[in-house]
Amino acid sequence: MRSLFGRKEKSASAAKERLKLVLIHDRTDLPPGMMEDLRDELIEVISRHIDVDREMVSIEIAQDGRNQRLVADIPLQTPKRRRSR
Repeated sequence: MRSLFGRKEKSASAAKERLKLVLIHDRTDLPPGMMEDLRDELIEVISRHIDVDREMVSIEIAQDGRNQRLVADIPLQTPKRRRSR
């Protein structure tokens, strides 16, 4: 599906994700690239035990009053079942 300007929606969502990362960086004073590194490390560790949909992982910092929370949305891949005969 294409948007009004003929761009694919995936590129719009990728741009939105990049903007989120920039805003998170500004709010948390994390060094550049820290969220990406954290995301990659979390995926690596969790995927040792469970199949993870790497493309859909979302890591963000959320405001909770005066506190900040690290929120991870890590979709799992469903195991492929063998057909029984």
